[in-house]
Amino acid sequence: MQALQFSRTGDLAAVQCVEVPVPVAAPGQLLVQVKAAGLNPSDVKNVLGRFPYTTLPRIPGRDFAGVVVDGPQEWVGQEVWGTGSDLGFFNDGSHAAYLTVPNGGVARKPQSLSFAQAASLGVPYTTAWDALERSGVSAGTRVLVIGGNGAVGSAALAFARIRGAQVLAAVRKPEQAQALRAKGYETLVLDQPEGLGAQVHAVFEGGAEVIFDTTGFWLPAAVGALAKFGRIAIIAAPVEGYVQLPALGLYRKGGSVVGVNSLLYDCAACARMLEHFGGYFDQGLLALPEGLLEVPLSEGPQRFAEVNAGSSDKVILIP
Repeated sequence: MQALQFSRTGDLAAVQCVEVPVPVAAPGQLLVQVKAAGLNPSDVKNVLGRFPYTTLPRIPGRDFAGVVVDGPQEWVGQEVWGTGSDLGFFNDGSHAAYLTVPNGGVARKPQSLSFAQAASLGVPYTTAWDALERSGVSAGTRVLVIGGNGAVGSAALAFARIRGAQVLAAVRKPEQAQALRAKGYETLVLDQPEGLGAQVHAVFEGGAEVIFDTTGFWLPAAVGALAKFGRIAIIAAPVEGYVQLPALGLYRKGGSVVGVNSLLYDCAACARMLEHFGGYFDQGLLALPEGLLEVPLSEGPQRFAEVNAGSSDKVILIP
């Protein structure tokens, strides 16, 4: 089969399109014919050596959609989607024509999603879902999503609205705010960090009960916008990994910080998340993904470089 593979880290030139044997499903596994696979920034970082536990040689890729071709009879022929930390790091991932996953490591694909659409959602949507779950977002919760225009942020806004929360988005650019307002979200344009508290308190009396910072840069400022006993969820940090946190303000409010890391969840755990929210697509509660860039798997090495260079395209690799 055709697959992307890298045998060293630290250089994206290591990603090559190669021919390798089709994997065989061991007892307790499914063999999935991959119809589409998502390319995420974490896949690029993996090749660059940011995950020291990755074993080599390795086929990268976490997100996929496809058809089960071997395994328990009740799964054979089923259209499925999946993602998880056990793909692409110490087991071969989704950037290939076939992959194996544990039984229970996939969910049935929503009928309304194409394979490419389903493959675009795994990492960002499970991340957003986990952030809301672990920060306790429910009906009536006052939620601020910083970076609401991004893949994770837009998913978080949609999930929060479905849960009945009071939702506020924050973005950098007026045109981003205009686009979110057109979707019915109250939105503010970020200015100076020291002004965030006043901006949020002007919308949410008493502050936001949950603040989800998808950017990694607004954690210190978020403390001033937080309600009593509020929670700040984060998924990123500056490159050096450190921020100056106003601890006095945080503890006086009884606030807490929730680290959200999708790599803490294997395929089975992610499959349960996909099952939870997958039905929202078929019910018309979640918008179908648009603007995907579908390319042949053979273009993978080039696309890795483009994502690393900052391309905003959501690349879907088609074996």
